[in-house]
Amino acid sequence: MSLQDPIADMLIRVKNAQAVAKKTVGMPKSKIKIAIAKVLQDEGYIDGFSEEKKDGNPWMTIELKYFQGRPVIGRMERVSRSSLRVYKPMDELPNVDNGLGIAIVSTNKGVMTAQSARQINQGGEVLCIVS
Repeated sequence: MSLQDPIADMLIRVKNAQAVAKKTVGMPKSKIKIAIAKVLQDEGYIDGFSEEKKDGNPWMTIELKYFQGRPVIGRMERVSRSSLRVYKPMDELPNVDNGLGIAIVSTNKGVMTAQSARQINQGGEVLCIVS
């Protein structure tokens, strides 16, 4: 099975798993998905993730986080996509929900939050927003 946009697939899998209150969600593994999962874990949106092989293919499992029976992630939206890339300079990186959410940015220094990118004076491709 070929995916057109693996990041969008990751976000949709997480949304769908949270909608039915699953504890974990699995998906094919890639370097960019691992980097996004690390950012989500560092920011406290997920409990963790693991990497393994499933039927000989690389696979990752994300442990979702809930607070008082509700998912911690309220909104996940893909900003840049394969048909329309969204690049922003450092001073134009989005501020999500007045600082209560995060924007995940791919810079030449790696995948990080928009706030971290501003601190190191880097712009980049805005992958998604999470709040």
